[in-house]
Amino acid sequence: MPLLLQGCTVDEFLAFRISGEVRDFERTAVGTLSPVPLLGVLHAQATHARNGKFLILGSEETPLTDGSRELFDLAQRGGLDLFFLSGAQIDLKGNLNLTCIGPYDAPKVRLPGGAGSAMLYYMTRRVVLFTLAHSPRIFVEKCDFVTSAADTPMYPWRRGGPTRLVTPLCTMDYDTGAGEWRLLSLHPGVTFAEAQKETGFPLSPEEAPVTPAPSPEDIALLRAQIPVLRNSYPVFAQTLEEKIRSLSP
Repeated sequence: MPLLLQGCTVDEFLAFRISGEVRDFERTAVGTLSPVPLLGVLHAQATHARNGKFLILGSEETPLTDGSRELFDLAQRGGLDLFFLSGAQIDLKGNLNLTCIGPYDAPKVRLPGGAGSAMLYYMTRRVVLFTLAHSPRIFVEKCDFVTSAADTPMYPWRRGGPTRLVTPLCTMDYDTGAGEWRLLSLHPGVTFAEAQKETGFPLSPEEAPVTPAPSPEDIALLRAQIPVLRNSYPVFAQTLEEKIRSLSP
C-alpha cells in the first residue's frame, strides 16, 4: 500500500480523519464492528467535541439500555446527527451492498445483510462511510444489490444520507447535486493514479490536496484512548498495540 505515514498506524490515521467529522454539541452513535470509528469518536470527545453526546453499542458507558432497537428508534425520531457505515460494495452513487455478491437469486457470496443500515442511512442527518481496505472489489461502478440507498427520489422526504467516505487511500465527498462521490483529498504518499487504479469507478478531480496527518500530540491522544477501546474491542486493541510497537526503530 503506498500510504506513507510518520509515527502512526493506518488505523490511527483513519481514526484521526474520522474524528474530524465529529461535531461538538451533536449526538453521534457508533455501531457494532466499528473499532476504527470508535477510536476516532473517542479522540473527538477528548478534543473538539467535549459537549457532544455519544452512543456506543456494546459499551458499558453508553446510555442506551435497549441496544440497537433504542438506537433505531432514536434515529427515526430525528435524534441522531452522525453515524458510520461500511459495505462489501460501495458504488459511485453512494449505494451500499451488504446483501450478496452476484445476482440475488444465485449469488457468488451471501452476505450478512443490512441489519438496519438502510433506515439509518435514510434517517441519520449525516452518515460517514469508512473502509479498512481500498480495491476495485469494494468500490464498484454499480452495486450488485442495493442494501442501503444513498439517494431515494421515489420518496418525498429524507432526513439525511452520505457525506464523506474515508478509505486507506483517500477521502471522498458526496456531491448531493450530482449524487456521486468526488475526490476530496489523497492520503500522504498516494498519487491520483494509484487511487484510481484501486477504484472501480472514475475519480475526479485529478488534482486533490494531501489529507492532513495527525500531529504527535494527536497520535499520543489516540493511543491514550486504547484502554477505553479495549472495553468494546479487546482483540482489536491488542492488535493495534502490536502494530504501534512495530513502529519503534
